[in-house]
Amino acid sequence: MPELPEVEAWVRELDPLVSRAAIASAGPAHIATLKTVDPPLSVLDGQRLVGARRRGKNLLFPVAGSDLVLRVHLMSAGRLRYHPAGAKTPSRPAFRMRFTDGGELVLTEAGRKKRAGVWLVSGDVLDRELAHLGPDALGLDGDALATVLAAERRQLHPLLRDQRAIAGIGRAHANEILWEAALSPFRLSTELGADEVDRLGDAIHDDLARALRLRVEGKRDADVYRVHGRFGEPCPRCADTLRRVDFEEHTITYCPRCQTGGRILKDRRLSRVLR
Repeated sequence: MPELPEVEAWVRELDPLVSRAAIASAGPAHIATLKTVDPPLSVLDGQRLVGARRRGKNLLFPVAGSDLVLRVHLMSAGRLRYHPAGAKTPSRPAFRMRFTDGGELVLTEAGRKKRAGVWLVSGDVLDRELAHLGPDALGLDGDALATVLAAERRQLHPLLRDQRAIAGIGRAHANEILWEAALSPFRLSTELGADEVDRLGDAIHDDLARALRLRVEGKRDADVYRVHGRFGEPCPRCADTLRRVDFEEHTITYCPRCQTGGRILKDRRLSRVLR
């Protein structure tokens, strides 16, 4: 799933591209992708986008001289790309926007499950729909993190992935952050000491900043992720074997020596997790 560094890198790339020409036509969009019908996408024809913005993992495209905002969420398998005039583009994308200079903004989604979404809404509606988002992970300070951790007794891995708590972090960077902070994915948020809270805050900042720099450079997952998905490989820090805990829709990767005092966390498909 695209997470904050990847989405932020796309925003920075798309910002000057989508604003340099008027919209020739917005759509068509796959019936499962377009989440709103009023106003219709056709009201964008002839309009211009101000540029690209982001809230959490949502890509936002404000319309110049209007209160309207085009919102895109990529979910697990969506990808959004700008294609210059004359470039070959997918024949049946989930969403397409053509510009008067021949450029196209194209949303594609791999797999059969169509979860990515496109909304055309007013600013007020957008604010209401995204009001549940917690503070953005990229600008999270120590006080805000301490407040999030103390608000509810929760395991760290699901807490970091909860967009209502902290916006922008997903499964992959939760693995990366907790490895960097040398904290168990199942440590309870309310039991962290002050030094551990500081360590977690530094890890969030350092991991996301590093990943964003690499994404802006065009690097792929293999260059960005040091532990995520690398179970069975040696830990980059201590060389112990990275382990995993599998759930139905995600996998936690961790280092026993660095994060759990040497304890192996049992796969939940077989038994309860040993904390």
